[in-house]
Formats: sequence, C-alpha cells, structure tokens
Amino acid sequence: ASKQAPLMEVLKKEVRAMLIAAKGGLTPEQLEEQYMAMVCKPLPLHDLGFQSTLELVTQMPEVVQICSSKNGTLILKAIADDSTKGIAKLVANQKVKTRKASKKTAMKANATFPTKNSKNPESFQTLSARTPILPAAVKAELQDLLSSSSPLLLMDLDKAFLRHFGRAFQYRQYGFLSMFEVLRSMSDSVVIEQTKAGSLVALRKYLASQIEQEGVPQAASAAEISPLEPVPETESFHQAALLVDSEPVQTQPVDSGDHLRQVSGWTNDMYIFHHQGSEQFPPTPEIPPDAVQDRSLCSLPPLKRRCLVGVIVEFVVSPSQFYIQICSTEASYKLQDLMFEMRHVYSHKVASDKYIMPESAVRPGQLCCVMVCKWWYRVIIHRVINDQEVEVFYADYGHLQIVQKSWLRFLKWHYLKLPAQAIPCSLAWVKPVEGTWSSAAILLFKHLCRFKELVGIVDEYVDGVLYLFLCDTSTKEDVYFHSVLRDMGYADVCGENIPSQEFEELNPSALYVQPSGKQGNPGLVEPDLCLQQESQDEDSETAALKLDRADL
Repeated sequence: ASKQAPLMEVLKKEVRAMLIAAKGGLTPEQLEEQYMAMVCKPLPLHDLGFQSTLELVTQMPEVVQICSSKNGTLILKAIADDSTKGIAKLVANQKVKTRKASKKTAMKANATFPTKNSKNPESFQTLSARTPILPAAVKAELQDLLSSSSPLLLMDLDKAFLRHFGRAFQYRQYGFLSMFEVLRSMSDSVVIEQTKAGSLVALRKYLASQIEQEGVPQAASAAEISPLEPVPETESFHQAALLVDSEPVQTQPVDSGDHLRQVSGWTNDMYIFHHQGSEQFPPTPEIPPDAVQDRSLCSLPPLKRRCLVGVIVEFVVSPSQFYIQICSTEASYKLQDLMFEMRHVYSHKVASDKYIMPESAVRPGQLCCVMVCKWWYRVIIHRVINDQEVEVFYADYGHLQIVQKSWLRFLKWHYLKLPAQAIPCSLAWVKPVEGTWSSAAILLFKHLCRFKELVGIVDEYVDGVLYLFLCDTSTKEDVYFHSVLRDMGYADVCGENIPSQEFEELNPSALYVQPSGKQGNPGLVEPDLCLQQESQDEDSETAALKLDRADL
C-alpha cells in the first residue's frame, strides 16, 4: 500500500495529461494504447490491484470524467485542475478541420521574433494551421502496399495493410481522424475513385509505373529475399525507428552525380542487375569498391537565426534533447526515394551478400545500413555490445538502437550524397524547475510534439545543438511549448539557452556526423529545405500581433 499511493499519484498526472491532449476524449482501449505508446509499458493495473482500465479510472473521480457517446461507447475525458485549465482551454479551441493554408502563405506572412531582451517570448506572429503529415517511411509503406494490391476498396485497406506488414495501421497515432484523411494527405501519389462497390483507392498511374519499372520488391521469391534474421515487427519497435514516441534504449541515448537520383534513376550497377541477372554480382569475400569504409555523412546546412521552419519531431528524450526533421516536399521525397532505392538493392540476396560486413569492419564510428521491418536505414555503429550485437545511431531519425551484427551491411557510396536528416535540438529559453526533467514533463512534451508538423523558430546553435522555439499552429491560437511547460509548473523560462546536460553526456550527431559548413560561411547558409524569413526591425516587432499571455 505504501508503494501504491505514490504510483497512483504519478499515474493520475500521466492520465490527465493524455486525456487533456485528446480533444474528444479516449475510450478505455485507446487510453491503454496511448499509455503503452508513450510510456512503453502497460498501465500498472495489477500493481494497483485493478482488473480493468475502467475500474482504474473510476478511482480517479477528480481526474477522469466517464461519458457515454451516442452509440453507447464509453469515453474518458479529463477533469482539469488549476494547473491544467489553460491547456484544457487551448485543446478545446483546437480546430477539427484544418485550414488549407499553404507553406507559401506562411512564408509571406509578416513575423516577429523574440530577442534576448524581450520580456514576452510569445511575441511571435500567428502562423497558419498545418495538417498532419505521414513520415516518409510510412508513406512509402502505403505506396508499396498499393503497388502490389492496387486498386483496393477503402473499407479493405486496413485488412490489406495487416496482411501485408503483419501489424495494424494506426492512423490516429499520426494525428489523422480517419483513413480517408491519410489518403487525402497523399493526393500527390494516391487517387480515390467512387464506384458502386465503394471508394476505390489506387496509386496514380505515373507512380505505379515508376515502381513497376524499378522493380521494387513486392512478392519476391524465396531466392530473392535476403537471408537476414527478421526484426521483431512490433508496433513499438517500428515507432522506435521512425517516430517521436519511443523511449531511448537505456544503454543510453559520394556519389559523383550532382543530385540524389529519384526512384527512376538507379545507378548503373543496379540497372545491370535488374536487367541482366545475378551474374553481375558474383559472390566475393572482397569488400566492394563502392562500399563506404572511412567516410562520414554531412549534416544539413545551419539554419539562419530567427528563421521560420516547418519541422517534425522524430525522437524525444526530453525537452533538452530531441531530434527533428525539416519539413518540405523536396526533403520528404529525397529521403523516401533513398529508402526505396536502398530497399531495391539490399533486398536481393546476391547484392545483399556482396555488402556483408566482415568482423574487422564492425567498429564504433563505422557508417553502414541496417534492415528494420523490411526497410533499410543509414546508421553509424556507436558501440559493440558483444559477439552478436551492436548499438547503432540512426542518422536520419536520431535514436540509438541495439541490433544484430548480421543485420548490418556496408553502405554504398551513392548513399552518402543526402545529408543526415536528423538535427539535434533543445527547446530554447527553458530549464527544468527540478534540475532534471520529470517524467510528467517529458510525457507532456511528447504529447505536444506528437505526429504533427510544427513551426520552429530558430534561436541559435550551441555546441552543434540547435536551440529553437516550437509552436503548434493547428489551434485557433498558436501554442508555444516553452510557455506550456512553464504554465504547467515543469519549466522556468530563463531568457537564455542553458547547455543541454543530456547532449553534453552524449551527442552521437557531434561524434559521427561532419558539419556541413565547408562551403563559405556556415552561419550564412540558407538551406533550400526550410521556410526562412528575414527578421523585421524593432518597429515591426512592436507592431506585430501578440498572443494573450494569460491564455498561455
């Protein structure tokens, strides 16, 4: 009983945070899923002496309101306390239908930015709302499914995804309300036609023909499939490789062409393999000449101070240690095309065997690639665990993971061209009130970041870590994350950037990724991946719209 009381108090805070973030509430089953996704363990029902989630929440009358929907489904809603009323108000104002605002519109808007002397860090201009977006790898999976099963009835898509990948497609975790919304967000590659049988989903002809021409493996024969040991294809592991919710593993945390080729632009050796057969890749113990051995990936060019940029938070340890990807059509397509191309090459047994890494090459700092859930990712070996396992850093997503040595392959030289897409970040101007971030603060920050495109306002770089403000523009009023953490009592807004203790202890990006600023002055590079804007003068700042500080 002495251990149950503090556990119950912590659980109440976590449940309240999850329910407040869900505007329409959650069913008991959804609450269980959300808790598992965020905390990486099930609700502690047994430890607290409960048989079901419903029995648990009935013992939280000050935290949970149990309602009934029109169809009789039980819905759990949060009861805000004094410290969370502001957040509840902001969530209640969140729009269900997002405005169709383009990035160009946001780019043209006048914006103001905080200065070190500013007393109001929220004095940014209100920004356009943004719709949820799918990670590149998830979009690639849906395209892969449709390329082998197209056309499909919309009502059958969930079942087809489950059969194809061995797991359910949980679109709500990406911020979508329905599968139709997911497909609508992929209108550049997916078309929906109304028929007598129902809504018919198919790849657009140009993309379907591309995939067919390039021979992306769909139902490969046993002889074509690489003899890699299968990665446990659980939802939590898949999210760990791609999304923001996964916990860090606690051992923890080029080509001569001018442009990265698109899906239709395979390298010569790949083209020969596809059209002339496996004799072009004879097994050999020698290391292939195009295998990367002593090279590193470069980072993206530095962002200009005070620029606006669309971002997705890919992986979170705490508000002081997380990784983002820049949002843009170009960046998304480049990473997606890279993943298609790597899958095309390494899924063939003969080619895959050619790039097997000898024991002498499996060493810390070695750039290579690893297969996860049938997709290949660029990784750097962080440390060797034992004879069978290594810990790797995902250069495009930001997390560490322990994998089998047998899953590793040499990276082809061609795949060096695209810079590492994960950018190490800390939330600007905040520090934890308790010296270290509490689990409740981290949970809240993950909820704020979860599966949505955000607006980042660049403040500065400190020791290779990007300090930026994060803003959710999908509500009627812009929500600034540093203000939310402050108002919840988890953070102090200090007006300066405190070096991240977590990144000081371990920053894999600084260890293994080379800075990009070798072309001129790195501080003045304007990458084409972001929506940047010049800052206005002080007169413009004082004239700009300001958010009501009381609402934040």
